[in-house]
Amino acid sequence: MNKQELIAQVADISGLGKGEANKAVEAVFESISAALKKGDEVRLVGFGTFSVSKRKASTGRNPRTGEEMTIKASNQPKFKAGKGLKDSVNI
Repeated sequence: MNKQELIAQVADISGLGKGEANKAVEAVFESISAALKKGDEVRLVGFGTFSVSKRKASTGRNPRTGEEMTIKASNQPKFKAGKGLKDSVNI
């Protein structure tokens, strides 16, 4: 399912128009992104938890040249599925 299909599904289930469903989906994505940017965790009980994981700087190799290179530290978004989501997938 891509983003447009998700918007269409939200519109069908909620009874909203596609434009309103688009705004709703975009608002959810923006809200989650903003919370993660601030370093907060987003917990959706029964669905899962979005969080930020800090990745340390490391040394790697360029696959083309074999030359060593430094990979800088970064923040990585993470998602951990909740029990309700896991159960709904494993029926």
